[in-house]
Amino acid sequence: MRMLTAVVPVYNEESILPELNSRLVEVLGSMPLEWRIVYVDDGSRDGTPRILADLAESESRVGVVHLSRNFGQQEAISAGLAVAPGDAVVVLDGDLQDPPEVIPSLVEEWEAGYRVVYAIKRDRKEGPVKRWLFSSFYWLLRKLSPLEIPSNAGNFSLMDRSVVDLINRMPERHRYVSGLRAYVGGPQIGVEFERAARYAGDPRQSPRKLLRMASDALFAFSDLPLRAASFMGFVVSGVAFVVLVDVLYKRLVTGEAILGWASVMTSVLFLGGIQLIALGVIGEYIGRIYDETKGRPSVVVARYRNLPAGSGPAALPRLDGE
Repeated sequence: MRMLTAVVPVYNEESILPELNSRLVEVLGSMPLEWRIVYVDDGSRDGTPRILADLAESESRVGVVHLSRNFGQQEAISAGLAVAPGDAVVVLDGDLQDPPEVIPSLVEEWEAGYRVVYAIKRDRKEGPVKRWLFSSFYWLLRKLSPLEIPSNAGNFSLMDRSVVDLINRMPERHRYVSGLRAYVGGPQIGVEFERAARYAGDPRQSPRKLLRMASDALFAFSDLPLRAASFMGFVVSGVAFVVLVDVLYKRLVTGEAILGWASVMTSVLFLGGIQLIALGVIGEYIGRIYDETKGRPSVVVARYRNLPAGSGPAALPRLDGE
């Protein structure tokens, strides 16, 4: 019998975990598959670690990866993928906005032959400003990236073992899992679902974290920002050449006096702004190159529960060195 593993990154979700685990166990147990659940505790500071320990103690099929500190959602997902057993892996958020009841629909498409089945949000429950920001991000990502990354398809997805193994072998540190699964290619399909409101508490993804994830996605899967900086340089140089020709014509042919202070200041500020934008774009890429060359692990594990240490094709470093 084939095995399905659910990977769930959690951070300060003590008010949601009992309901989440209950629904996950019920859904997974209703399918003719062996199943496991792997929770990744991303350095929670509330009662989440204790609740996860109790869940793992009461059910041997529930495993936990406790990270040594808060590394971020994408890193936590990557840690879960690295240790998840089974023939397929489902990734879903730990706030119950990704309903576990959708998993059978994902499994149905997987059994039909698809290697990746991603869940597409039919309707978001966030406010209008946040919905607009998400729409703008996906629109920009589609325009800038050569990959076909589907809109409104976040972490919630099912990936075949072959896809998971390929993602685990990708060494990059600034990870955007939705982009990585699109990069792998192969037969992929989307399943629409009604995204639920957050079950309890406040959103864990702050605007700063969402901005970081968006920048990682854009800079990891597109080099167009660099080309845009070069394009702006050519445009500005072209405009400057036209202005130079006009100035020389007026000075040498018509003898018209040219007032200087305002035009000079405007030109200097404009050119300075273009240069700073270009340097900022280049700096983003150089910073990511620097992070990659340092070779630091993307996560550090404090302890495992119901999981063999260093399991999976990409062993995770432990705080105690085991």
